[in-house]
Formats: sequence, structure tokens, C-alpha cells
Amino acid sequence: MQQKTGYSGWISLKKQSEEKALMIKDNGEIFRSVDKRLWSAETRLKIMKDTDVTMQVLSTVPIMFNYWAKGEDSAFLCRYLNNHISSVVDHSPKNFIGLGAVPLQSVDLAIEELKRCKNDLKLSGVMIGTCVNDYNLDSKHFDPFYKTAQELDCPIFVHPVATLEQTGRMAKFMLPYLVGMPTDTTIAICSMIFGGVFEKFPNLKVCFAHGGGMFPYTIGRIDRGFHTYPTNFERNISPTKYVRKIYVDTLVHSIDSLLLASKVFGEDRLLLGSDYPFLLGEDKPGHLIECSTFLTKEQRERFLFRNATNFFNLKLD
Repeated sequence: MQQKTGYSGWISLKKQSEEKALMIKDNGEIFRSVDKRLWSAETRLKIMKDTDVTMQVLSTVPIMFNYWAKGEDSAFLCRYLNNHISSVVDHSPKNFIGLGAVPLQSVDLAIEELKRCKNDLKLSGVMIGTCVNDYNLDSKHFDPFYKTAQELDCPIFVHPVATLEQTGRMAKFMLPYLVGMPTDTTIAICSMIFGGVFEKFPNLKVCFAHGGGMFPYTIGRIDRGFHTYPTNFERNISPTKYVRKIYVDTLVHSIDSLLLASKVFGEDRLLLGSDYPFLLGEDKPGHLIECSTFLTKEQRERFLFRNATNFFNLKLD
């Protein structure tokens, strides 16, 4: 597979102090400034206590998926990252669960690491990108991976990856993050629906970041296009047929958007999202839900923790 979208190079972490660090591309460019919230479990636990968060889902930063790299090189890095996440979870199992990363550009290696994450490391799922180089998530390449995830009852969290380069028309106004990421997620959802992934793997658990991107708002247009131009679709699969099988997180920053996502996907399909520790997340995770007068107590509980416990197969004490 050849990389044609996004950044294709390794990212390294260069500490400036015990508090701060830089994520640096291998061409010397600074990708992002970060602080110890990104790597310090102690810092996270303190902030979780201060913000009334009982449990947090840990995962690697999506730029570290490195789908552009050789499969064996990416697999080596995934094992390292997954081992670390597993060690943090083992140290504080009442506060953290973990999602593994897999080298999805090499499906055989991805399946191997998926099994290790589930069976050996006891992680609660895996996190993948919205595309793998030039392949959308409906590619038949990934069917064995989905089959294995379904058999292991291993949830999959999908995060946008393809629109991080601020070049050309996307160079200003943070457009890759504000518009590109939601668009990328919408493409991934449409690809999996129209490509028959949810038809072939009916028990596959998949959650999409950021409220499903622009999908809830554009479902009417998407459905209209399907029925108006049926010859453009490989399968006779209406987008509304499988939409209630999809999970999304609640990181939408607007009660109107939250209510729309709930109406489109169903109240039992929304999981609390935070984007912690990055600045586009909520300052206090769940604040939008907790402060909304439009939601019932039951809805708040579903969005804040009950749906997540079901998705990740967790047991409530």
C-alpha cells in the first residue's frame, strides 16, 4: 500500500522538561507541543479526580499509527505502545482501560496483534484510522481483520487520520481539524455501510469519533443519493438500514448536535468522548451532558457511562 494522504514519516517525542515535550516529524518539523498529561498516569489520575472522571480509555495518538511504514516496522512499534498501555492499565485497573494499535497496512500482522491485545494484554479493544493509505475501510483487504474482531468480541474505535496536512486549501483556519476530520469520519461510515461491512459482520462493534463527523447532518442527502442513483452502489444497502448498529462518541460541543446524533444513531449508541488531553476536547469531560436541561437522568447516565460499559464489555461494581 502506498501513502498518498496525510503525513508519511516517523514522529518522535523530544522532552524539553519534565513537564513539556515536542512531537517532531523526522524532517525536523514540529508536529505538536504536548505536556505530561500525554504520558504521565499520575497526572491523569489527579486531573480525573478533579474533574469527576472515574475511568478513562487510553489509546495511542492516531498520528502514531504509521500506516505508511513497512508492516513489520509498524508492528514493532504497535507492540511497544500496546505493552506500555497495558502496563498502565494493570497498575490502575479501576481507573483505566486500554485500546491497542494495530499495523493495519499488513492485515496478517494486524490480526496477530489484535489477538495479542485481546488475549494476552487483556485490552478492551483496538483503535484504527478512518482509512489505511488509499484504502477505505470497506476494502476486502480488511475482511479477515473484521472477522477476527467479531469472533473475539473486540470493539473497534475509529479516529480520523487522513486530513492532518495543513497545505493548499486546507492551510488556514485549522481546516484539517475543524472540517477535514469530520469529513474523513463521514467517508469511513459511508464506506463501511455501502461496502457491506456491517452486513458481512453483523456482530462487529464499531464506534466513530466526534459524534460520527458530518454523517448525522448529511444522512438525508446520503440516503437520497442511494435511492436516486442505485447503479453507483455495489450492494442494495440503504444507509438507514445499518445506522443503528453504529456507535459514536459525544464530543460534538453542541447540545443540538448531541440530540441529533442521539436521534440518528439511537440513545444506546452514544459514548462519552473527551479528546483528552488535546485542546479541542471538553475542559471537563461530560460537562455538556451533565448541564443539558434537554436530557433526562436516564439519558445522562447512558451517555456518561452505561453505553460505554456495554460497548467495552465492562462490569459495573
